[in-house]
Amino acid sequence: MTITAADIRREVKEKNVTFLRLMFSDIAGTLKNVEIPATDEQLDKVLSNKAMFDGSSIEGFVRINESDMFLHPDLDTWTVFPWGGENGAVAGLICDIYTAEGEPFAGDPRGNLKRALRHMEKVGFKSFNLGPEPEFFLFKLDEKGEPTLEVNDRGGYFDLAPTDLADNTRREIVNVLTEMGFEVEASHHEVAIGQHEIDFKYADVLKACDNIQIFKLVVKTIARKHGLYATFMAKPKFGINGSGMHCNMSLFDYEGNNVFFDTEDPKGMQLSESAYYFLGGLMKHAYNYTAIMNPTVNSYKRLVPGYEAPVYIAWAGRNRSPLIRVPASRGMGTRLELRSVDPTANPYLALAVLLEAGLDGIENKIEAPAPIESNIYIMTQEERKEAGIRDLPSTLHNAVKALQEDEVVKAALGNHIFTNFVEAKKIEWSSYAAFVSQWEIDNYLDLY
Repeated sequence: MTITAADIRREVKEKNVTFLRLMFSDIAGTLKNVEIPATDEQLDKVLSNKAMFDGSSIEGFVRINESDMFLHPDLDTWTVFPWGGENGAVAGLICDIYTAEGEPFAGDPRGNLKRALRHMEKVGFKSFNLGPEPEFFLFKLDEKGEPTLEVNDRGGYFDLAPTDLADNTRREIVNVLTEMGFEVEASHHEVAIGQHEIDFKYADVLKACDNIQIFKLVVKTIARKHGLYATFMAKPKFGINGSGMHCNMSLFDYEGNNVFFDTEDPKGMQLSESAYYFLGGLMKHAYNYTAIMNPTVNSYKRLVPGYEAPVYIAWAGRNRSPLIRVPASRGMGTRLELRSVDPTANPYLALAVLLEAGLDGIENKIEAPAPIESNIYIMTQEERKEAGIRDLPSTLHNAVKALQEDEVVKAALGNHIFTNFVEAKKIEWSSYAAFVSQWEIDNYLDLY
């Protein structure tokens, strides 16, 4: 559905919208906003792409002498938040960032994804669909309102009340998302205590990434309402599963066909040649794009054997131990599922990189290796080596080094984003490497 400026002006009046959030994402994937009063004068400015902000205040954007930037709202992202106050409702628009010269800003993650989509169209495809599966934890707040690491339930996979004490919180999150236009397909308790998942229907990748950002905002807002703290940190607690964000991807042509589906597949999986080549690209670049899919020091505490997260670069059909899986659905639902991504990833950057890696596979006819249908977790190192299975990077340091060696991934990010991302991650790693942890105190203080 296309939303017009007239639609927005009408809803502002009808729903008593008094403030408007102009939202955008920084390179780290953090949702930022400029909030303005929803007066006629300010609405005129917003809807004519004349709203400005200081880009030098955003990490990784521009220098202070280049600070003036413009916010161009995507009107189709218009939403009125279902929580308001006595002073009226708050609405939001997701924006693209433009320079003072009227050019798309190279450091805008959303604009960068649009650039990848233009390449996709030149290759001959109309749309790239994404179905994300973000997981999160709910923790209790202390008496000061600060988050703790104390969970509010002892539930496990698919458990329900009274074991799962967060079902009311999840239910309200689903209700709010539905009111905001999300098509929620499922919500349930995940494997770890305090861990949850809410799945919403796949969409064109740009809308899906917008949805991820709004989803995180909704989850955190409703959790606070229930006296809980929601976090999308990859591994907040030792000894239990971390949180992932599996990404289900598919390409469509201009006739509306899923180009990954082919009933005549000689390999018997009903996958097309394009699907195998796209898969080949994902596999070829998997080691090098890990820093984008798992961008924090903490991400690599999740990517260890024993907690269901993928550790090895391989693919399969039904087998859930490899990095990439081909779910059983066929026809329009044919897709490739990348299982390494965690919810700390900037979705716009992650999907731009995955799209470009897959297109590299299609354009250069990169053959996918043979599928691995046995349980990789119980293979010996020698067996994995014989099968050509490589481990994912074990640390952010190694992942960033690998990122710098891949020209396709670097080009998918563009020079501005690549340079600032690498610089930020090197600083993060240096800070972590110099920090003396409690584990070191416990293991070394009395020993030496």
